[in-house]
Amino acid sequence: MELSHLDEKGRVRMVDVTEKPVTERRAVAYGEIRAATDTIRKISADEMGKGDVLTTAKIAGISAAKRTGDLIPMCHPIPLDHVEIDISLDEDAARIGILATALSSGKTGVEMEALTAVSVAALTIYDMCKAVDRTMEIASILLVEKEGGRSGRFIRPGWEGPG
Repeated sequence: MELSHLDEKGRVRMVDVTEKPVTERRAVAYGEIRAATDTIRKISADEMGKGDVLTTAKIAGISAAKRTGDLIPMCHPIPLDHVEIDISLDEDAARIGILATALSSGKTGVEMEALTAVSVAALTIYDMCKAVDRTMEIASILLVEKEGGRSGRFIRPGWEGPG
């Protein structure tokens, strides 16, 4: 398998996308936080001492998606048309699900932007709740779907959504 981020001598490089056509791109990523039921209840009731956890996490995730090219060395900075973050609370499963969708019209995919959005949203939730629950665990950050570009469409086998 040829790796696009390596040159003929095996040195790291940024992929040249000059000749690639502009296409509609979409990526969806998922991640979750496992937390104590009481922590999830407090988030749901907006009883955390640091403010509105879910709104802050959504803003942080969107901001992070927009900065992905600055954070990941070989990642192209791309124009994002839209980023959406949905967060679901499941007290019974002791889980907070984070789903990020990124859209762009560009020459390269938006997978990293969606994954970055999920990661930073999860870190924000952790940061805002760590005083209440040190047992939280960030888990299962993964690409669940992507569309656009030469490689076409990908849907994670077995993906049926959170839970």
